Amino acid sequence: MENVESRVIHEITQLMGKDVLYIAERHKKEFTYPIHNHEVYELNFVENAAGVRRVVGDSNEVIGNYDLVLITGPDLEHVWEQNTCTSDDIHEITIHFDLDLSDSGMFGRNPFNSIRQMMEAARMGLAFPLAAIMKVYNQLNTLIQETDHFYAFIKFLTILYELSCCDGARTLATSSYAKVEEGSDSRRVQKVKNYINKHYREDIRLATLSDIAGMSPSAFSRFFKLHTGRNLTDYIIDQRLGYASRMLVDSTHSISEISYACGFNNLSNFNRIFRKKKGCSPSEFRDTYHKTRIIV
Repeated sequence: MENVESRVIHEITQLMGKDVLYIAERHKKEFTYPIHNHEVYELNFVENAAGVRRVVGDSNEVIGNYDLVLITGPDLEHVWEQNTCTSDDIHEITIHFDLDLSDSGMFGRNPFNSIRQMMEAARMGLAFPLAAIMKVYNQLNTLIQETDHFYAFIKFLTILYELSCCDGARTLATSSYAKVEEGSDSRRVQKVKNYINKHYREDIRLATLSDIAGMSPSAFSRFFKLHTGRNLTDYIIDQRLGYASRMLVDSTHSISEISYACGFNNLSNFNRIFRKKKGCSPSEFRDTYHKTRIIV
């Protein structure tokens, strides 16, 4: 098991090789975490953060002193925003994990039915009630201290099982985000998003995206905003800033290199947009927080 401390602001981790869990514990004074999504599953616990706004898909809620959310949808965008929170000691534990839930794998067997059903529901984001949080509270806080790979995994499975047996969990993302995934028009939006995510380093033109969607440029602009809640330009900028934020956290590349790698045409433009969107410079963003990272 590897323990690494670095000055970072958020964690978006791709599990490497044969790793099963990625666990990050943070004590901080504020959230500046950019909206994001990822292929791996996530269980995120937050305490002492009353007033923080949690956005998962089309769900937008202000949380209390305890918050526990499971997210298994690879395209489900989510973010915790500072909002009115004034806590001096926000405690956050983020667990990224990857399990084979196919019928042919171990988790396709009967003993794991409740976990598998919970994981399916969590494709829309799943928030747990206070009673469930208290049931696994001590286990979450001791998991970060476990140094044995096997026992860490067993403890985590126990947490998942306990949560899967609790009543009162509720899905978060509904209406518009669910329609984008399920409706016939959703395929147009997803094809455009896939193109943007693949070509964010390049000059992306409205005409190209509207051709992908099979619509006129003006109709597509209205359609995209209706189904995502954001205009196209803002969405592209947010995606580029998301990739830039990840590079600021996860790499040692210079800010100039990150700027050009993420599709910004010059450094001054990148710095101006970053400060406008994030309220700080890229270098300030990079140097804000301490975090402990554990890979199992």
